[in-house]
Amino acid sequence: MQILGQTPAKPAASAHIKDGTDDSFIADVVEMSMTVPVIVDFWATWCGPCKTLGPAIEAAVTKADGRVKLVKIDVDANPGYSGQLRVQSIPTVYAFWQGQPVDGFQGALPPSEVNAFVEKTAALGGEAEDNGLADAITAAQEMLDEGAAADAAETFAAILQEDPNSAAAYAGLVSAHLALNDLGQAEAILNGAPAEISTDPALEAVAARIALLREAESAGPVAELEAKLAADETDHQTRLDLATALHASGRSQEAVDHLLDLFRRDREWNDGAAKTQLFKVFDALPPKDPIVLTGRRKLSSMIFA
Repeated sequence: MQILGQTPAKPAASAHIKDGTDDSFIADVVEMSMTVPVIVDFWATWCGPCKTLGPAIEAAVTKADGRVKLVKIDVDANPGYSGQLRVQSIPTVYAFWQGQPVDGFQGALPPSEVNAFVEKTAALGGEAEDNGLADAITAAQEMLDEGAAADAAETFAAILQEDPNSAAAYAGLVSAHLALNDLGQAEAILNGAPAEISTDPALEAVAARIALLREAESAGPVAELEAKLAADETDHQTRLDLATALHASGRSQEAVDHLLDLFRRDREWNDGAAKTQLFKVFDALPPKDPIVLTGRRKLSSMIFA
């Protein structure tokens, strides 16, 4: 029944927009955001600014044509997740990517700012290379995957001669030098990337790998850390150091398992160090790596439990 003075909820404007509920939140938001960025609009029928913001977000999401999804949640009918996310005023908007809230805002924004927010969120899912060097990048990556790191490095360097702003080629060249165990050169190449592409997800991923490798240099040998943790399973710092060392040695699944265990034991320890380190590991791995997808799901289930 509609109450006088209130505006009924509008039907979804496109296939990429839906009305969500507390029961469907995990499927519609957490799981969906593992592959496609999801924007969640917390609103209510009595909220004036919501009537302005809602159509603006819907229009921007529709224009994005599937690169981002929108889930609209009426907080009066569905107070569960709005409470867990500490929504204190509406409208409140969150952007989710790979199971976690990564951005957001409160209140109505001008359409230009709404469009910019939606486009920024959509870009989290990545975009295909739109230049003629895409095939060369693919070939170089295949070389790297097959263990021909030196050949891959030469190819990525040649690509950068043609396109100095190719984030994919820069990330590939950094990865090739990491595969050659030349951490210093990899770091120098990353630092030399043009500022305008420095926040590209591909470069952020190799930056996360380098940061973890630098941390691992002072973490200690894996065997010693494993023995130390076995002697005292409540030693959080040793568990964190062990996870860092395990990831650096290529044992990423074990690293994630230890960090999830640390989060379960004490999520607030050392200013949330377990969660912070998990994000570093996730960022350092390919977004669709099973270790990342499973790890993010497990972390989300702990956070929202």
